[in-house]
Amino acid sequence: MTTTQSLTSLLYLQPLDFVSQDEMLTYANICTRFICFICRQMVARSLLDTLKAVSEDERDCIAVLERVSRLADDSESTVRAELMEQIPHIAIFCQENRPSIPFAFSKYLLPIVVRYLADQNNLVRKTSQAALLMLLEQELIERTDIENLVCPVLVDLTAPDSNDDVKTEAMAIICKMSPMVGKDITERLFLSRFCEMCCDCRMFHVRKVCAANFGDICSVVGGEATEELLLPRFFQLCSDNVWGVRKACAECFMTVSSATSQEVRRTKLASLFINLISDPSRWVRQAAFQSLGQFISTFASPSTNVGQYFKEGTEDTNWNHLPQGETAVSHQQDCTFQNSPCTQEHCEGQLCRPARDAVDVAVEGGGEQVAEALPLDESCCGVDSDRPSSKCLLVPSDPDPDPTGEEYTFLPEASPAIPEQELYNSFHYWRTPILQIDLDLELLEAKCNSSSEASVNSSCTQVSTPTLGRKQLEELIENLEPHIDDPDVKAQVDVLTAALRATSLDTHHDEAFLEPRQAQNNPYSSCHVPLIEASDVEVPRSLILRFFFIFFHSQCLLLIYVIYSLLCVLQDVVPQVLLDQYLSMTDPSRAQTVDMEIAKHCAYSLPGVALTLGRQNWHCLRDTFETLASDMQWKVRRTLAFSIHELALILGDQLTAEDLVPIFNGFLKDLDEVRIGVLRHLYDFLKLLHQETRRKYLYQLQEFLVTDNSRNWRFRSELAEQLVLLLELYSGQDVYDYLRPLAFCLCTDRVSSVRWTSYRLVSEIIRKLSTCPVLLVDFLGELVDKFCHSPKWSGRQAFAFVCQLAIEEDCVALEQFSEHLLAPLLQLASDPVPNVRVLLAKTLRQSLMEREYFLHSSNSHQEALEQTLVALQMDMDKDVKYFASVHPGSTRINEDAMSTTSSTY
Repeated sequence: MTTTQSLTSLLYLQPLDFVSQDEMLTYANICTRFICFICRQMVARSLLDTLKAVSEDERDCIAVLERVSRLADDSESTVRAELMEQIPHIAIFCQENRPSIPFAFSKYLLPIVVRYLADQNNLVRKTSQAALLMLLEQELIERTDIENLVCPVLVDLTAPDSNDDVKTEAMAIICKMSPMVGKDITERLFLSRFCEMCCDCRMFHVRKVCAANFGDICSVVGGEATEELLLPRFFQLCSDNVWGVRKACAECFMTVSSATSQEVRRTKLASLFINLISDPSRWVRQAAFQSLGQFISTFASPSTNVGQYFKEGTEDTNWNHLPQGETAVSHQQDCTFQNSPCTQEHCEGQLCRPARDAVDVAVEGGGEQVAEALPLDESCCGVDSDRPSSKCLLVPSDPDPDPTGEEYTFLPEASPAIPEQELYNSFHYWRTPILQIDLDLELLEAKCNSSSEASVNSSCTQVSTPTLGRKQLEELIENLEPHIDDPDVKAQVDVLTAALRATSLDTHHDEAFLEPRQAQNNPYSSCHVPLIEASDVEVPRSLILRFFFIFFHSQCLLLIYVIYSLLCVLQDVVPQVLLDQYLSMTDPSRAQTVDMEIAKHCAYSLPGVALTLGRQNWHCLRDTFETLASDMQWKVRRTLAFSIHELALILGDQLTAEDLVPIFNGFLKDLDEVRIGVLRHLYDFLKLLHQETRRKYLYQLQEFLVTDNSRNWRFRSELAEQLVLLLELYSGQDVYDYLRPLAFCLCTDRVSSVRWTSYRLVSEIIRKLSTCPVLLVDFLGELVDKFCHSPKWSGRQAFAFVCQLAIEEDCVALEQFSEHLLAPLLQLASDPVPNVRVLLAKTLRQSLMEREYFLHSSNSHQEALEQTLVALQMDMDKDVKYFASVHPGSTRINEDAMSTTSSTY
């Protein structure tokens, strides 16, 4: 039935024989008369077919398109909606036939789409909006048409006096099409109206649309326009009185942050995000916590890449991570102040500033006890009060030093500019005062005098520090325990507890952990405290251990404060308040007050946060990682299992072996829902381990064959795919001993998809063992015994599959194939099952006979091959005869295999 006949029969409702007599009706007349009919909707639905039928005649095409314009004025909304659904398809057809229908779309179709954006019927408007976005995605609208026809209409629809629903929908279209039209049009035509809509006091729906798409607009216009024009509006939306608007802001926070500078991100957006996390609405808090990890990831350095974190010991200390006004403490040393360059060995050529220019330690949050101890130390050291001492700190002289040769400058202990967040510390403000320790001043003075007499010519004044015994430490811990809920207090208690343990250690073992002592009268002088190199910051455990043993010998309360300070400032990549909130996502109370799946969101974003902080700050996330790995919800553990290989790539082999391998081993024994995450990236994880550690998992691979549900065949299929990848990680002997049994077991699986993947695994094992002749011969012999001589036809078919793959993918030398596999393969020509003979015919004709080696007249196997093919060409089964006689060029191995194999499911 032609298009003319179908339209005419609908028009007259007469038999087709009557229609065939009326050949004078043109397509234009048919459409004109049919519009008056009740089934105009059918006309709209068949417009594309009609246009295709008359595409050869330009006049008929123009006539049909003109009738489309008339149909667009139909009073029935269903007809208009049906027409709009066809517009994108008609536009694509017109674009493909531009020579015969020039400017058809922009002249006839685009005006209809734009007009329907303001249609009174909701269905028609929605359909036109979808059509417009589709046309923009397909790039069917000329840029001039976008700027002159589409954009002005959308801007007018968002005018203050526009209909509320139309305004909201138009604003949504503007936001969605901005990435498609680019920065220039967005800034010139849309940006000012978008800023106005963000402050629409009457319609919160409009503000919500603006908030939901705020990140896309920021990405289009760039950082300068974002910070100057959009950020003030974003701050208003984040404090909107409607929780839905604030929730939308939380959801797009990461995209907005990505469009701003690092300074704005740290100084403005961080505090703004904290307000959203503490929002009164639970839904806002939920969205904020879900976006927290993504927001933290925007603090990563632009040059950050995964590769640099995997190379052990090659990264340089990134001093740019230190904020302005803070110094990196590398060495603390008491120097006698002189009006001349310091005579210290490390301070040579540098001037030490007097201590009166420095900020008092207590102001910096050092604690009351430390502030009281310092004057006592100076008096014991014989320092004249009129000649104040100075604390020298080693810092980089250049904020961005050359990694090959860094220069350092000694500055006073106190930084000239103290960060505002350090001026107040809840721990120091609310804690119970530390116990006052009585000192025997006479004994202390006598000891100091004897020390000072013996070191008169010493270039550095010796220090004797007050002594703390086990009893005093226990009393300190007891006083702090009532405030253990405070993280700062908990950190202090942890340090004191570790120091308490250190006092019970054998004193004869300490020298192994300390720097070599110099021949000075006072071996515990602060002059001999070893330098803390920049690289030590990356190994906080060794750093803390070193301080613990220094504390054991000197028992100086000041060193406890240094340890606590180092623990608190080891990372400066992300604002600490954001990191603290992220770490709190594992708190069980968060699940009750925010979201039951908040731990899952924490696990999902953990790799991104770890990459942002870098492996040198992994200690900040270690406890959180272990908590997530032992979470009661299997979904949390599953999320972590799917990403543990990414963490290994970020952390490097040393931290992976210490912290990730134990968790990985636990996941191997978890539920199948968790194990599948480990299994899917098994190769990615194991390749990052050392060879000896990697070999230990050979014994555990067989455990993947056992699943909670035997019908979970995808688990076994994934195992087969991973085993193919694992072949490159192990030696030929290991492959033969451990992977060979698994491969043969999977080849007999009752699900064809698993078997097919396993056949490829067997062929790759042949490739792996081809360099080990003895192992290869044994493997091929077992392959023949288990499959070629199998009592099941599926086993014999599997043998043919493996042979075909081994030849097609050059897994084995043709000489070895001929010697060990060809004769058993040709025996299948007499197999009673046609499917086996069909696959044999394909293998011989499509694989073996395409190789010159088997066609050469001197080859001893040529005659046997030709005789077998002749026998198959005379087979009783027509499929066997067909594949043995011809060579279908379009046939693929995978398609052949799957078409002739059987499946349980």
